[in-house]
Amino acid sequence: MYKISLLFFVLIFTQFFGQKNLELKGVKDFLTDDYGNIYAFKNKDFGFVKYDSLGNQIGKMMLVNPFKIQSAQNPLNIVLFSENVQEIKLIDQNLNEIQTIDLKQKFGSISQAYVEDLQKVWLIDESQNLLLYYNFRDDILMNSFPIRFNLDGIKDILIYNGKLFVLRENSFEVYDFNSEKLSEFTIENGKRLSRENDDIYIVSSQKIYQFFPSQEFKMVFSSSEAKIVDKNHLHFLALIADKFYLYKIK
Repeated sequence: MYKISLLFFVLIFTQFFGQKNLELKGVKDFLTDDYGNIYAFKNKDFGFVKYDSLGNQIGKMMLVNPFKIQSAQNPLNIVLFSENVQEIKLIDQNLNEIQTIDLKQKFGSISQAYVEDLQKVWLIDESQNLLLYYNFRDDILMNSFPIRFNLDGIKDILIYNGKLFVLRENSFEVYDFNSEKLSEFTIENGKRLSRENDDIYIVSSQKIYQFFPSQEFKMVFSSSEAKIVDKNHLHFLALIADKFYLYKIK
């Protein structure tokens, strides 16, 4: 399923991160894009830092409050969401802020957000048990759906092809817009969801799972020594003892 790319790791990742591993201390989470860039969150100061594939820092953003990154698949438009301050930030490839969407001015208590494109976002309004479809460019609420399942413990959501994908710490669940549960799978330490074409990926602390359009669900990567794992189109990545390891996807 995967194999380590030793040449790339030795020439690039070890060279940079081995020499500058202080940059990795205190990393709370990281993501990678398809160009090999690394996006790292720091525990201490809510710092959000971007490195290129050679280890050069090409952007840094200091966040006053905790945010979570939705995805780095499109490095030109990166989405951050904070439940604490009820905001969505859109940032560019150099981590400069493009736009801030202030949700508290229009909605109740938003617990989850999934930005579909550069105009529309899906929101879970915990105060009203609603799934909202909001056009933030035109400030129009396009639709709303009652939620009839438990909202406690949700880590992330993703909406695609008429389905609501819900991630909890120990389960991955699929619902239709009538809150009917279509599928449920057991996982460990769920962290976030991502999509590549029609496939949904579930990233946990040490494992990555894949959900196929055929409803098949399987683990596609695991590293028992990793602190954090992630993937892009070509590779799995694992942070092990303050060093990044790169694994080629077959």
